[in-house]
Amino acid sequence: MSENPTTHAPAAAESDAPEAAAASARQESVAEETVAQETPGLGATAVSAATPRRGEPMFPDGTGPAADPAGSHHERRIRSFQPRRSRVSPSQADALRRRWATWGLDIDGLSRIDLDAFFDGRPVVLEIGFGMGEATAQMAAADPDTGILACDVHTPGQGNLLGLAERNGLSNIRVANGDAIILLREMLAPASLAGLRIYFPDPWPKKRHHKRRLVQPEFIALATTRLAPGAVVHCATDWEPYAEQMLEVLSAEPTLENLHPGYAPRPDFRPLTKFEGQGLDKGHVVHDLLFRRRDT
Repeated sequence: MSENPTTHAPAAAESDAPEAAAASARQESVAEETVAQETPGLGATAVSAATPRRGEPMFPDGTGPAADPAGSHHERRIRSFQPRRSRVSPSQADALRRRWATWGLDIDGLSRIDLDAFFDGRPVVLEIGFGMGEATAQMAAADPDTGILACDVHTPGQGNLLGLAERNGLSNIRVANGDAIILLREMLAPASLAGLRIYFPDPWPKKRHHKRRLVQPEFIALATTRLAPGAVVHCATDWEPYAEQMLEVLSAEPTLENLHPGYAPRPDFRPLTKFEGQGLDKGHVVHDLLFRRRDT
């Protein structure tokens, strides 16, 4: 079993910045804009968490994900996610306490991750927003030679994914807790990822919330710097206006090339999730997008 390695040298900051943050699985209700200080640019937003009792940490012994991994050492900005950390089941909490030290990572932005050590030399795909983790676990089982760095802020989902990984012997999954922007900017080396997956991010359907969507030009510009040549960006959404935005943004990024004319057929390796099935039952159309990092 691999230890959880990071270096202690601060990672270099990037100058250009998106106004988006990490995407978690779509919420049933969208919160109104209440961020106290929203400064454009690629800063980080502290992740405040709902805990069993107000003001008390969920894992006071430090054996699970931190409520506020980035703390106050990163600036506040517009974010695209709403953390949900309550209603953790006993089995999820148990999986977090037992597996977090080796398979978990708090995104604090203070050190760079040694992906080779963390994943035993496997190529690594970053997945942003994995919900309860069922699809992630299926993809990990189908491709054990690829590591999946699964990033989310949903504590029940983090515990559920770790439990699935343990029960199914999936040693190629690691769970990152916190803001994916900080992870990309501060903690991952350039050209270190073999792929990026963003499945069903929050569409923020209200027009005044569109600036919170994750897939923005500045975010993609940052993410592509962390992709190795040939790495694939795979997005999927059942929200038509967001699919159009994704296609426009990805097509405009000069370092990416579309693998299909427009939208891609649904690839076999992306499992059909319960959430996606519910959308299809409602008549939603799911769009996949597959773009590849150019060699130069």
